[in-house]
Amino acid sequence: MAIFDYTPPMPCPHLLLPVVVMLAACSPSGAAGEPAVVPAAQTEAATHPESGLTLIEVTVVSGEERHSFTTEVAATQQEQARGLMFRTVLGDNEGMIFPSYVPQARSFWMKNTPLPLDLIFIGPDNRITNIGYGEPYSVASIPSDGPALAVFEIRGGRSEELGIKPGDLVEWELPEDASL
Repeated sequence: MAIFDYTPPMPCPHLLLPVVVMLAACSPSGAAGEPAVVPAAQTEAATHPESGLTLIEVTVVSGEERHSFTTEVAATQQEQARGLMFRTVLGDNEGMIFPSYVPQARSFWMKNTPLPLDLIFIGPDNRITNIGYGEPYSVASIPSDGPALAVFEIRGGRSEELGIKPGDLVEWELPEDASL
């Protein structure tokens, strides 16, 4: 009777590389309690439950204070024309931003808008040029003081409550798929 010593063959090292990469990608990283980093391709943009618009964070830097708002992006002409019309609720830390391709004079009105709003006009340097107050349902024009890169709307009176004023810096990043 013959006795065979069988040792299974070792796979080639280059065949193990995909397995090692997959295991590393599935392993948690960072300190305990830190959220796992999700690759951009796997994340879906958050959308507002009522408007369906993409949500981003907009931050106003006012002196030492940073005020962040969960903000709907009105990117298309149709979205900008509708804006916050017919909306009855806007939280203290919510807003809507109306970006432009290029800085230009902007003017807004409040037709069909039941909420009072602060209209924050943002210049080409991302600093607030002026803040207009929108009375509910008013058709009076609220213009920018010069070219505006974007207009940011928040609940009426909120700018004063937080000390937001012309000259303050406004930070935001539009999603890659925003079609202006």
